Amino acid sequence: MMSKGGMDMNILEITNLNKVYGKNDNKVEALRDINLCIEKGKFTSIIGPSGSGKSTLLHCISGLDSITSGKVILDNKDISKLKEEELAKLRREKFGFIFQSFNLIPVVNIYENITLPIDLDDKKVDKNYIYKIIDLLGLKDKINKFPNELSGGQQQRVAIARALANKPDIIFADEPTGNLDSKTTDEVMDLLKECVKSFGQTLVMITHNNEIANMSDRIIKIQDGKVCES
Repeated sequence: MMSKGGMDMNILEITNLNKVYGKNDNKVEALRDINLCIEKGKFTSIIGPSGSGKSTLLHCISGLDSITSGKVILDNKDISKLKEEELAKLRREKFGFIFQSFNLIPVVNIYENITLPIDLDDKKVDKNYIYKIIDLLGLKDKINKFPNELSGGQQQRVAIARALANKPDIIFADEPTGNLDSKTTDEVMDLLKECVKSFGQTLVMITHNNEIANMSDRIIKIQDGKVCES
């Protein structure tokens, strides 16, 4: 599945991806022959009912989980063949992650939470870039506070800032508004789209919410471990 712009428009290419759990009578085919291209600089939603395999797909294409067979190509390299140490380094350098649970570190302040991916690699923080993100997300007066001093919506903004901090090629978001009320959901989605636009990011988001999916440039529907519409 190639985009109209050709190979150079696709940042991620998934070919004949299969994910199987268990063996014999306990065998479960979580993903079956997935073929997809994720277009660079676009917002792609992956939707499907509970148990459809959408979260498994996101975990497999982002290197958080291994695949049983197939290929996941990033920069002409099959990342599914990388050793765990190489994969961990790639995730830190190339990917940003946003989850339903914010996964913030409670004992460090908001600024330190945001710069954590950079600090883990012992790299110099681009403070101008970080403060652009902080300003865009409305966190300027919160950077010295701790996560438990912030609302759920504010904590998710911090999680978005952290995902953007290392200037990733792709942001993977797994139900990022699942714990938020409808008003905060709208605010977070507007901010996330603005961040993607402002910083030229590629966003791949799992959601069960059709309204959120309709905000994206492309919708991929998963059912019973297979792509049923793309």
